[in-house]
Amino acid sequence: MFGRGSKLPAKTPDQVRQMRRAGLVVGETLAELSTVVRAGLTTADLDGVAEKAIRGRGATPSFLGYHGFPATICVSVNDEIVHGIPGSRVLDDGDLVSIDCGAIVEGWHGDSAITVVVGGDQAARPEDLDLSAATEASMWAGIRALQPGERLYDVGAAVEDSITESAQRLQRTLSIVDGYTGHGIGTEMHQEPYVFNERVRDKGPLVGVGATVAIEPMITLGTHESHELDDEWTVVTDDGSRAAHWEHTIAVTEAGLWVLTALDGGQAQLGDRYAPLD
Repeated sequence: MFGRGSKLPAKTPDQVRQMRRAGLVVGETLAELSTVVRAGLTTADLDGVAEKAIRGRGATPSFLGYHGFPATICVSVNDEIVHGIPGSRVLDDGDLVSIDCGAIVEGWHGDSAITVVVGGDQAARPEDLDLSAATEASMWAGIRALQPGERLYDVGAAVEDSITESAQRLQRTLSIVDGYTGHGIGTEMHQEPYVFNERVRDKGPLVGVGATVAIEPMITLGTHESHELDDEWTVVTDDGSRAAHWEHTIAVTEAGLWVLTALDGGQAQLGDRYAPLD
């Protein structure tokens, strides 16, 4: 366990570069999926595209077989928050779809998630566009809160503050899903410590150069409460409200941050905090 004075494990520069290779596979796969999603496809169709994309880039899916998970990606639709199992469900225009993807390259993991609307923005409910944008913005707020020498749980405070601001500005009910967090990542997909999506009493371990974490807020248009379906994977909102999920894997470098699963490394969002390794 991580105590008050503990520090996040550090990766060497070469190990971070290895993780970037895995992260690019994930980012490229999600970019491809975002262009493929359309009405009439099943969630299993998306899974097939993802597996071909990952293996075609010389990587291995992180999720397939993980604790028995039967697919390459998680596809969560509308009131499904996370861990949706791809199958026979047919997508319709206006569906809000969160896609979570992981890949392994030479033993190192990348993990990322996006939320898209089937049929594009023109087919979306306004509240769904607001939800997805607020969730993505809170993820970037959390990423920017990663600071060497500061505490990891500052990330959750930044996510919460961002969601609070968005809810007030948009005049929407936005809730952070209770009980689900981001995580450390490296030679395993899920490692300690937890990366909370809300303010907590503890400050958490110190962030240092070489730390790698996955930050992944999950936000709903209603309740913070959820439950797992009988498939023992799919998590849905208790009140049937829609949910969005955004995630990136990030490395802390000497000069700033490198978003390993973003195709541009996070440059567009981070500005002068963007600091990839050579």
